[in-house]
Amino acid sequence: MNINRAAGMLPEAEYQHSPNCNHRPDPEGIDLVVIHGISLPAGQFGGDTIHRLFLNQLDCRPPELESLKDLRVSAHLLIDRHGEMTQFVGFNQRAWHAGQSAWQGRGDCNDFSVGIELEGLDCVAYTPRQYDQLLRVVIALMQCYPAITLDRVVGHSDIAPERKSDPGPAFNWQAFRRRLMAARASLQC
Repeated sequence: MNINRAAGMLPEAEYQHSPNCNHRPDPEGIDLVVIHGISLPAGQFGGDTIHRLFLNQLDCRPPELESLKDLRVSAHLLIDRHGEMTQFVGFNQRAWHAGQSAWQGRGDCNDFSVGIELEGLDCVAYTPRQYDQLLRVVIALMQCYPAITLDRVVGHSDIAPERKSDPGPAFNWQAFRRRLMAARASLQC
């Protein structure tokens, strides 16, 4: 898997342009990957509700989505339960995924991070296809943006611990980091 660096695009992903982005202060300063978990409505998988949220087309039905009516958010990439990918914002752009956040004393993580949403819930296991696809994407990002190192792949809960819990305890960080280290080592040989 290779990223088209000039366009900031992942050719393997379906593209749907989200307006919820802007220019990065430093397009060359990408050095963090933030993994999120999302399901809309909470606990329901499939459908296009997440897509509609990121495209500002949410009709707020069912009623539990009413609080999201005027929310303007996006992610660079969504990986659904089947491992299918949709890219909403080019990696060279600033997606609005992190909100109020900080990593290692540096605020506004949207400025320097790539946001990847996994369709899921904090307490529901993510699928093997999601882990496989996420691994491929993170490796491609590390190759394209060398400042992203193993310790700079974090969860939303790591950059906004007071308000976010995703990707949650259901995300197997230990197994994912082990696979990521092995994949990185094999590329360096």
